Amino acid sequence: MRPKILLTNDDGVNSGGLWAAYEALSAFADVTIVAPAVQQSAVGRSISIFEPLRMNEMIIGGLPAHMVEGRPTDALLLGLYGLHLKPDMVVSGINLGENISYESITTSGTVGAAMEAANQGIPALAYSLQMNDPGNKFTDPRCHQMDFLQAKDVVAKLTQMFLVTGLPQGSHLVNINIPACRMEGYAVTTLGTQLFNTYVEERIDPRGKPYYWIRGDMIYTPEPHSDVTALRNNYVSITPLTLDNTAFAACGELKKMLVDQGF
Repeated sequence: MRPKILLTNDDGVNSGGLWAAYEALSAFADVTIVAPAVQQSAVGRSISIFEPLRMNEMIIGGLPAHMVEGRPTDALLLGLYGLHLKPDMVVSGINLGENISYESITTSGTVGAAMEAANQGIPALAYSLQMNDPGNKFTDPRCHQMDFLQAKDVVAKLTQMFLVTGLPQGSHLVNINIPACRMEGYAVTTLGTQLFNTYVEERIDPRGKPYYWIRGDMIYTPEPHSDVTALRNNYVSITPLTLDNTAFAACGELKKMLVDQGF
């Protein structure tokens, strides 16, 4: 029997990246799309618990998809428990724009949906595609004229591998980033420490009132085994992730601090 995959994203149900992933996966799996109605980048793993959610089935390019008026994690949960899907794997992506480093994965809706799938006990992969022009991340995902050929090949090969082997022991999900240029190969990586030098820019509107843009200039910290370095060198970055955020290396020191302070 063909494996069953629930496919979601954070760029919205009309994104070219989502449908490129569908094309790659449907060659060997039964794929159900459950994705946000509109762009939901940078919402992380947030869940709508204070408002109701609506989900509608629609046809895009002659193919069915379920559109959720909510966040990526909402779409994932509605697919699992609203549609009663029982997927063998969840795939999130292909996101338009890389999701690398500590900073990106904690805000990424793409990775957030995969994290929630892992939290529900389902193996999950998050795929993102590097942008040659960072400004393209903020273009309507329906308007992109991108070549997804290399990305589709990566999605097909790695997803089939993980369906057969399972995820590596000790991981809950895998974050995969694909270079925009011709790839040099595959690299198992760790998360880079920083991607942006963040700041807030204040502007004045025509009525004289201030408004603000949260911005960040990209920086590069050389780290031999990081996802940032791998992608910079045109390697597919494959980073196993865990949901456990415990800083185990700090536990001993923290215990000593408490003892020293008389707790």
